[in-house]
Parts: sequence; C-alpha cells; structure tokens
Amino acid sequence: MNHDSVVEVEALRFQQEYRQTHPEVTVLDPPDAIQHLHNRQSMLQAVADMDLSLSYGKVGVPKQLVIKKDASSISEAVGNVGLKLPLVAKPLVADGSEKSHQLSLAYDKYSLQKLEPPLVLQEFVNHGGVMFKVFIVGEAIKVVRRFSLPNVSMWEVLKNAGIYHFPRVSHAAASADDADLDPCVAELPPRPLLERLAKELRRRLGLRLFNLDIIREYGTRDHYYVIDINYFPGYGKMPEYEHIFTDFLLGLVQSKYKKRTTY
Repeated sequence: MNHDSVVEVEALRFQQEYRQTHPEVTVLDPPDAIQHLHNRQSMLQAVADMDLSLSYGKVGVPKQLVIKKDASSISEAVGNVGLKLPLVAKPLVADGSEKSHQLSLAYDKYSLQKLEPPLVLQEFVNHGGVMFKVFIVGEAIKVVRRFSLPNVSMWEVLKNAGIYHFPRVSHAAASADDADLDPCVAELPPRPLLERLAKELRRRLGLRLFNLDIIREYGTRDHYYVIDINYFPGYGKMPEYEHIFTDFLLGLVQSKYKKRTTY
C-alpha cells in the first residue's frame, strides 16, 4: 500500500470514529461512499448494474476498459475486448483536480501507447456536441446543457491519426442553454427518467450530493449514456442553487429534530 493510500485509510478511520463519538453532528454523505466516485472504474458500475430501460428511455454506460499500467499493451487489450475507435481516454482517478478532468481522443490503435496509465478508455458515442449535466441535491434535480465534443464520422476516423487532447470540456463557460441548437439535440432527457435514475443512484451510491454527465446517442430520442459521476460538483453553476441548497440543509435539520422529538 502506497503512502497516499495509507493516508486515505487513516483519514476514513478518523472520520468514522468522529461520527461515532459525535452523533449530534450531521454528516451530509459518508466518506467511504464518496471514495467510490474517485475511481472511474467503479463510479459507473451502479449505472451499468441498473440496466435502466423504461418506456421513455434507456440509460447505460459506454463500453470501457481500464488500463492500470504498461501503455505498450493498450492496443492489444483494446483489440481483445473489441472496443471501437475513436476512444475517449480519461484519468482513472477522478479527484476533482484539473488534471482529472483532462480528456484525450484517440483515433488509431497505434497511438494508444502514447497514453499515460492509469486511465479509462471509453468508446466515443456521437451525441451532437451537447452534454446534459444533471445536478442532484437530495431529492432536487436540475439539468443544464453544456457543449461537448462534436460528432466524429467514420471518414474522420479513417483520415485522422494520433491523440488529440482537450481541456475541461463541460466548463461553465461552455453553457449551451441559450444556444441555437437542433431541437433533437437540445431536448432535455424526460423528467420521469431522470427522477428514476436519481432515486436509484441515491440508494445504490448512498450519496445525496452529486451530478451526472449524460449524453443522448445522436440520431435517437431515447438512448442515453452516463459518462461521468462527480461528487459535490460546482453547484454555483446550477440555476437557483442558493434556494435549492438552503432547502436541502433545512430539510436535514428538520428531519433530525423530528427524530429526536419522537423518542
């Protein structure tokens, strides 16, 4: 176990002991559940396990592969599992740092060895260049549009080669809410679908403060993919965040007070 892992384990142990000795303190979300979202290998597993398919839409995750070391074997590993190019490369650790949000797009398998493990490779799904950021605060849900990577044609895959690096794609400055978009691309995911998805993830993840990055497969109306889950995202980017977050905190206090008065 490396030094960082030891520090994390000790920090979690301290937090758990503190919760036990100070039951009067309200914990918004348990630290061990938060840790689950710091790894892109595990963060999307809850979505994959749900296999959510309803009358108003289907939600899944892109096919992906985790590479922990040895970049020279990436091309062979990609071929073994049948991943299709182009591939999106993301750092395996999703700790909220600027580096953890950096993306790369790989067009050919020979350039894959230039990537730096540990990382996650996801099949790129054309989605019209628009991503939906779904903010979840307790039972409240808010959705905003963000510009994302543009569609990639088969001709572009055959023509291009190499690795293309991108800055933080879904930054607040890239808001697409007021842009003149194709209605088929801009249409928000159905509210009932998001409510069902959020409810299930709150239960499976054991968290109340997170956001989902969701895309709609281009050319479809109801095929969605969750491509990232972030804990305690920048809620300042969420419309009406002051009121929503205040109501959430007040609800926690009132719920705790009611529990005390019933005993």
